Amino acid sequence: MPLDLTWEHIALRIALASIASFIIGLNRDEHGHPAGIRTTMLVCLAATLAMLQVNLLLPLAGKLPSSFIVMDLMRLPLGILSGIGFIGAGVIIKHNGDVSGVTTAATIWLVTVLGLLFGGGNLYLGIVGSLVTFIVLWALKRVERYLPREHHGFLRVSLSTEGPSEIDLRRLLEDKVVIVHWNPLYEPASTLTAVECEVKWADRASRSPETPQVVDRLRALPGIDSLRWKE
Repeated sequence: MPLDLTWEHIALRIALASIASFIIGLNRDEHGHPAGIRTTMLVCLAATLAMLQVNLLLPLAGKLPSSFIVMDLMRLPLGILSGIGFIGAGVIIKHNGDVSGVTTAATIWLVTVLGLLFGGGNLYLGIVGSLVTFIVLWALKRVERYLPREHHGFLRVSLSTEGPSEIDLRRLLEDKVVIVHWNPLYEPASTLTAVECEVKWADRASRSPETPQVVDRLRALPGIDSLRWKE
């Protein structure tokens, strides 16, 4: 980084950081994520200003260029990079075994790095990093929708005396899904009254996968008193 910054250099770095973080934050806002335009811009600008402050303090230390490392000025941006983890942890939510917000947390951390790059004067690396970030958030999001993903579901079926046998139920399910756990209930010992099971299947990546068609087929079978499905 140059030792003597002009206002033109400072304005250029802040402008590039603002533009990059605005576009990244726009993507987060469009998809309803908690860290949107304002959050990403504030995080990126904080990192940019921290590096600008380091740059401005370098000539004031009265040190030779080869001895700048003993000044510990890099503690300021490194402290920001470490502390941003608390903001990232705040957007990660775990509910009923599902974890969300990990991509948003990673985006906040990456925006901080971009801010450090722009503030430190590594403009080309910051621009390239921003372009790669745009590709990951926009293009790969669309590609990800068509990639197969393993989904899990829980099924509970209550049967009458005219309902299908346990073997028939297993055959019907195994034709479309993979049974992970199987728990039949016989009351009395010779009559199947209910079945609880966990199944898995492959489908397009989605937070709200479609219910497997085999569940609709079960619902239409004679002798099915009730059916409960949970993903």
